[in-house]
Amino acid sequence: MSSLKEICAGLPLDPLPPNRGRDPSIPHALVRTPNFTPAEERLALRNALRYFPPNLHATLATEFAQELRQYGHIYMYRFCPTLRMRAYPIDQYPCRTRQAASIMLMIMNNLDPAVAQFPQELVTYGGNGQVFSNWAQFWLVFHYLSTMTEEQTLVMYSGHPLGLFPSLPSSPRCVITNGMVIPNYSSREEYEKMFAMGITMYGQMTAGSYCYIGPQGIVHGTMLTVLNAGRRYLGSGDLRGCVFVTSGLGGMSGAQAKAAVIAGCVGVIAEVDEAPLKKRHEQGWLMEITSDLSHCIQRVREARRSKMALSLGYHGNIVDLWECLYQEYKKTGELLVDLGSDQTSLHNPFSGGYYPVQLTFRQANQLMNTDPERFKTLVHESLRRQVAAINKLSDAGMFFWDYGNAFLLEAQRAGAKVEKKGGGATEFKYPSYVQHIMGDIFSLGFGPFRWVCTSGDPADLAETDAIATAVLEEISSTVTERVRQQYSDNIRWICEAGKHKMVVGSQARILYSDQRGRVSIALAINQAIAKGRVSAPVVISRDHHDVSGTDSPFRETSNVYDGSAFCADMAVQNFVGDAFRGATWVALHNGGGVGWGEVMNGGFGLVLDGSEDAGQRAKLMLNWDVSNGVARRCWSGNANAYETIQRTMEDQRQLRVTMPNPVLEDQILDRALQG
Repeated sequence: MSSLKEICAGLPLDPLPPNRGRDPSIPHALVRTPNFTPAEERLALRNALRYFPPNLHATLATEFAQELRQYGHIYMYRFCPTLRMRAYPIDQYPCRTRQAASIMLMIMNNLDPAVAQFPQELVTYGGNGQVFSNWAQFWLVFHYLSTMTEEQTLVMYSGHPLGLFPSLPSSPRCVITNGMVIPNYSSREEYEKMFAMGITMYGQMTAGSYCYIGPQGIVHGTMLTVLNAGRRYLGSGDLRGCVFVTSGLGGMSGAQAKAAVIAGCVGVIAEVDEAPLKKRHEQGWLMEITSDLSHCIQRVREARRSKMALSLGYHGNIVDLWECLYQEYKKTGELLVDLGSDQTSLHNPFSGGYYPVQLTFRQANQLMNTDPERFKTLVHESLRRQVAAINKLSDAGMFFWDYGNAFLLEAQRAGAKVEKKGGGATEFKYPSYVQHIMGDIFSLGFGPFRWVCTSGDPADLAETDAIATAVLEEISSTVTERVRQQYSDNIRWICEAGKHKMVVGSQARILYSDQRGRVSIALAINQAIAKGRVSAPVVISRDHHDVSGTDSPFRETSNVYDGSAFCADMAVQNFVGDAFRGATWVALHNGGGVGWGEVMNGGFGLVLDGSEDAGQRAKLMLNWDVSNGVARRCWSGNANAYETIQRTMEDQRQLRVTMPNPVLEDQILDRALQG
């Protein structure tokens, strides 16, 4: 087994490691179909070989060509390390700076088999959310990080380490871009070819920015979504006896079962792939599994009647489940579902993100490669059936929302009845969860703030939980009632997080907080490190799915109605602003939860080491990281954001934001345009 020191020594070339190929004991990414011309295939192979000296080309070219033809991409399985991938304690990494060691820790956590969806293909979640494009890049990155000083920055081009470049101690230690493709060429078809050529990469959100912390990262957001859906649609935050039906238990969607139970309701989640079902069940995140629809309906009735919190995994297609629920309603008059959504990976609908109901799991995996056009037709038919059942249940009283996974967008493209009469470009028959539930929370400045204890010690995580709880409790007594509700939800979460065994991989935590809370928690943790109450540095970050990090017209910015939902200035400014205000690393991606070409998102990581400098960086950067998004949402006309940025300007005299002047009388517009 290799060691961390060996991994940092650079590509192992003399001798070459044995080619073990794919590990049959773990899940693997689906075969890709780039549809290369002979010239493109030749170019892809040439591109892969440039990582290696010419004397190895004859040996490697044959196996790389085989990988390309067999899997649709050159992963370089020969160079997959034998060392167990996990977040080792920070002092075990052979680095010259703590910042570099922190980045190594976060990368290895993203590739931990307990965390990653397809670890040998370097996919963290979402079916195609890559950390790197191939294993040669992994080895080079670790070598660069191990030698990096505080006057160098590692530059990453879509998985490829361009190299170490001179910079300032105040500069980021790593700058990452993924998928920066000229807009006219940012299509799915072009992406498949460019990824197979090894020249670009889909970083999703926190995969390509090295900040994923396992399904916990979305459990909390899902819990908040379900709670606030209950408040909005059902008139109560008490969800006992309420039934929430959805689909997907893979990467990001794997959190839904746990979140439903924490929210107190009955969560029924359909999943066609048995592997993630078993994984979530073994982790304790899924209470029961059944492949029998009759038994599923029986358990829903029992749990509903007794008002017990239950997470039930249905091993089967979500379309069958929706149609069965409608048939039960039609037969008995009993509506067994109160809330509904979907978290299949419809940003990637024809390459394993969605499985049509007409085929078994195995048949679908075969057909998507042997006859992709036929497969696409079946996906569209299946989406139309799914929407038809949802529409009928909605007419009966169920409340459905889009979970930002491009479900309604792809359903519309399939010809399903999801149009909203008189709606704008980002509006459908059903709202996205941002439009109705989480958008106002973002506009208050709340979003998914995270931290990772680099010691790997659960005691450090418990201490930071206590610090965050104390900070939020102190602040909550000084805020408005609307904001206090969000603080209350998050205090409840952080107090119970340990009980629910959220940690998968690194010793990490997430909570939703606004600007004041994030800054206060970061400074309090930094002070605890300085005093020795926390034994090692802490990395703070966030999901890109936040108030400021992402421009996504069908998700994060779907409630921006001034026509700018398709503009990406906010995400780019977020990335640039975080870089010069003190982030340890920054990332900017094309793509994310709703698909390639549909979104731009920026992320960061910042190391708290107990120093005064770290505290200043955190204060300056976190204030910008939130205010940037609140100011943009304010300018678009959001009332919550208007109030929030006004209060922030009162607290921060150096902050001056351009405020919108509303048109108070629509008749003025009418008269002018008629005239």
